[in-house]
Amino acid sequence: MKKLRVAVLFGGRSGEHDVSLMSARSVLAALDPEKYEVTQIGITLDGDWLTGENALDAFVNGNTRELDRVIPPTEPSHHSLYTTRSTKMGEKLETLAAVDVFFPVLHGPFGEDGTLQGLLEMADVAYVGAGVAGSSVGMDKGIFKDVMRANHIPIVDSVLVLRGDIETNMDGVIERIEKMGAYPFFAKPANLGSSVGISKCNSRSDLAEGLMEAARYDRRIVVEKGVGNVREVEVSVLGNEEPVTSVCGEVLPSREFYSYESKYVDGTSGLIIPSQLPNEVTEKIREYAVRAYKAIDCAGMARADFFVESDTNHIYLNELNTLPGFTSISMYPKLWQASGLSYPQLVDRLIELALARKAQRDRTEHRRSA
Repeated sequence: MKKLRVAVLFGGRSGEHDVSLMSARSVLAALDPEKYEVTQIGITLDGDWLTGENALDAFVNGNTRELDRVIPPTEPSHHSLYTTRSTKMGEKLETLAAVDVFFPVLHGPFGEDGTLQGLLEMADVAYVGAGVAGSSVGMDKGIFKDVMRANHIPIVDSVLVLRGDIETNMDGVIERIEKMGAYPFFAKPANLGSSVGISKCNSRSDLAEGLMEAARYDRRIVVEKGVGNVREVEVSVLGNEEPVTSVCGEVLPSREFYSYESKYVDGTSGLIIPSQLPNEVTEKIREYAVRAYKAIDCAGMARADFFVESDTNHIYLNELNTLPGFTSISMYPKLWQASGLSYPQLVDRLIELALARKAQRDRTEHRRSA
């Protein structure tokens, strides 16, 4: 059987660069060498595309000087990757590898926000995950919340503020936020994930600091009103036009909230899989997850994050992550494992979905018939 040629993309230009490297290691380990011919491509914080037999290790060790530069795919007529090599005559362009499917394991801006997806669409290649629209709407928390409101999916109260307003009129911004009610508030970069740049703000001084911290990572900042005593519940979604959901899982944060450190550094947060919620609550969560997935035209995968009020079981959708963490302690694959789909089977299914979505795109006519 002919092997599928898969290019795994990792690293990237975002604050989630290191998370991507952790996710990529797990994905690469799950790709069956009997089925797949794999090319590793790392993207530096400066945006350079580099490759080599052990490119991931080179990125992790911070020693990428021996890696070869990759020319990103740009033309539909060429489904191969090219690399440049230095010769006495100057730079020489050489074929690196033909690629059947690109597997982005990139989190945050320039990887999860539709920019990379636009490049891959222009090149007319198959790739894992959501398209341009689904990726960009899922990434921008402000726009995502507007779409959820339009589709009558419950979310927590929030305000969108701009970095420029924070820098020129901090007092006015804070007054606007405080109209939502009492503290605490959560300040978040609109276009970042993995809890990078998020602050819990219990006072005005906390809020000012949290806004400045979030503004380091984005010009758009979402501030959410804290919800009382809540449980953090997540569900994994898989599919294209007819998505399915996993069992629900509950996060027991080891810190005040499910922070970057809790997710990727100390791994001390507890996970309850499946969650110990009433069936009618978990079924509603799964329904909201599918509705949100379809509303943004998501594809491939997503992890839907919810808050559930402990006293009332009222549900709020928090986020939809279109390229969720894939590390060994990440919730997305753990929920599928608990639902009967192993990590290697999940990777296989995502590649199948990528090829199916490409086949759908190929049916679309781009020229008007004479």
